Amino acid sequence: MTAATIAALASGRPPSAVAVIRVSGPAATPTLARLLNGALPPPRRMSLRRLQDPQSGSLLDNALVVQFPAPDTATGEDLVELHLHGGPAVVSDVLDALTRQPGVRLAEAGEFTRRAFANNRLDLAQVEGLADLVAAETSSQRQQALALAGGSLSHLADAWRSRIIAVLAEAEAALDFAEDEADVAARLSVSSSKALSALVMEIDGLVADSGRAARIRDGLAIVVTGPPNVGKSSLVNALAMRDAAIVTPIAGTTRDPIEVPINLGGVAATLIDTAGIRDSDDPVEQEGIKRARARAASADLVLTLVGEGDEAPSTGWTVANKSDIRTAPHPTARFQLSALTGAGISELRAALVEWAAVVARPGEPALLSHARHRAAFTDAADALRNAAAIDDLVLRTEELRRAAHALGRIAGRVDVDDVLDRIFSQFCIGK
Repeated sequence: MTAATIAALASGRPPSAVAVIRVSGPAATPTLARLLNGALPPPRRMSLRRLQDPQSGSLLDNALVVQFPAPDTATGEDLVELHLHGGPAVVSDVLDALTRQPGVRLAEAGEFTRRAFANNRLDLAQVEGLADLVAAETSSQRQQALALAGGSLSHLADAWRSRIIAVLAEAEAALDFAEDEADVAARLSVSSSKALSALVMEIDGLVADSGRAARIRDGLAIVVTGPPNVGKSSLVNALAMRDAAIVTPIAGTTRDPIEVPINLGGVAATLIDTAGIRDSDDPVEQEGIKRARARAASADLVLTLVGEGDEAPSTGWTVANKSDIRTAPHPTARFQLSALTGAGISELRAALVEWAAVVARPGEPALLSHARHRAAFTDAADALRNAAAIDDLVLRTEELRRAAHALGRIAGRVDVDDVLDRIFSQFCIGK
């Protein structure tokens, strides 16, 4: 069955200076010809043309149009782009005219990218990198996503997979020599074990760095905790430079953790404002305190605010707030500040930026940011470890096949049907 031709707005929501509509599929070029009511522009050359409604003949817009013949396009299909004036009525009327043409319909979320995957223009890891790029909010996330979308992880997985297949070929050759040439089989087995051990070390190194990669992608978690009314919400607002958390003089205002994203020198982080820690008979507040402690236990950093007479905890950073009304600095707090006046906030922010750079090391490559990727590389390393330790050649070859299969999952060469819908559902319409 012939695939439908899809159309969608590929730029931001109108109104805007320019709006871009993409059309992909077998009817893309004939549809453009009908809207132009004249000769098509040369392939891959943008031209200023009048777009007309094929039914009424009325002028839709004066637009820049370009056609890209298959297969060398973003989707692998015939592709058309219309660069319009970005008014809502222009976009709506042009999309309406397009979808009234035979075989053309509105695209679903992620459908352009899904066709690129189906037509081998992108592999699965590159698709995930593209989704990360669209969602990137900091420079470190952008750099990480560009590397993934550019195929860095896929190329690494394919290179390791090729080395595994070479060892697998040696193992199968050893099977052929097993009965007649025992010394040859033994030499091949030793050679294979050395090669496998080297591969395991390389893959383990990548997996070991996956925590940092995930932190760059998902952001660092910074929990702000301490007793009630010590100024936790005020500090969160001061660091975020906006009123994200409710501030009142009433103790116990914050119950559920409040998450506020911030940018720490190009590294994404989330400030988590939590319920004040104290003894309470209120079951709702008790639940809030329980959640606060749970978030603190899993955080990358804990900022504990202390009041007069409070002892500094042994972990995390201790922050003494309300320096504007204190009679003396807190004796053991790392930072003395006032969230109300802003005194000391810049010093705390600078320290957080420096800490984030040390933890995330954003300038260094960090590819293994997705749980799916970590699982595949971990499975491959485990299989290779087993293969290196096994003397039985038949069992060794099975473990080598399992390792190659695991790395094949990275680019989507095997076992991808169960993850496709989940991945493409993350994309917006028109991507």
